Amino acid sequence: MMDLFELLYLDELSHGLANLSMFPYFDMAHYIVSVMALREQPGALEVSRVSPLACWFSSMLYCFGGAVLSGIMLAEPPVAPLSNGTSVLLASIIWYLVFYCPMDVVYCCASLLPLRLVLSGMKETTRTWKVLGGVTQAHTKYKDSLLVMIAIGWARGAGGGLISNFEQLVRGVWKPETNELLKMSYPTKITLIGAVLFALQHTHYLPLQKHHLMLLYTIFIVVNKSRMMLTGSSSSPFATIESAVYKTLFTGHLPYTALTDEVKKPCIDNGTANRNTASSEQSKPTHPNDERSSTLKAKEESEDDNTTNSKKIN
Repeated sequence: MMDLFELLYLDELSHGLANLSMFPYFDMAHYIVSVMALREQPGALEVSRVSPLACWFSSMLYCFGGAVLSGIMLAEPPVAPLSNGTSVLLASIIWYLVFYCPMDVVYCCASLLPLRLVLSGMKETTRTWKVLGGVTQAHTKYKDSLLVMIAIGWARGAGGGLISNFEQLVRGVWKPETNELLKMSYPTKITLIGAVLFALQHTHYLPLQKHHLMLLYTIFIVVNKSRMMLTGSSSSPFATIESAVYKTLFTGHLPYTALTDEVKKPCIDNGTANRNTASSEQSKPTHPNDERSSTLKAKEESEDDNTTNSKKIN
């Protein structure tokens, strides 16, 4: 693999990418795209007019949610990411310009497709650094725990989506069905894959240099994100693999269609069936002929009784 990178002249490029600083330009792109994503949520503009403080706090969760969640998982202060005053100030300025700029100039300009493509590509580049930072942070405390490294890297790179339910509560919205663990979005899935790859590389299960993996992963997520934006597609490139794995391992003995249709409840006889049958028979309407026959029988019985009584008296 090393010879291949040198042959394609990608070794120097991978070293240059690994030494690239994210502050301030890439971080700024991350803040712009994150705050724009918040603004495009239903009801976010109304919240920004009613309660600017709640809107600002939601924006900070969008921008620093990964660091907050990974800090909580590592038993560190969740407010530690807010201790970097420069980053918080930069994110706050971008929040104000996106929501309250006169004539909506900033949001309209950033929404233009060419500029948004560039900003989204830069944001995806920061994802690589966030995932790698989470894996490295977990590796310093739990050297032999592959699962912890994957979890922290995943939380660091996709924390904004994983804590989306809490962020929605800040805006007065409660939608538990949007939980990322129930239905993962593409950023959450691709971040989980990156966390697995970097954790395997850290524990030397993946025979690949760190800067080479950073280059390959960054190219993949940037190109795929650009493709999705240009085509307007939200489908995951792993949809076919996910469907095959799911049908093979997690459907059990039931067919796939049975899992999507309504499952019929089993019939359990607790004596209720007999009671229901009896009550239904009692509630059945009687036919007029049945009523006539019953009255005739009653008359005949009464006449027989009178006859027997008269015989006894005689």
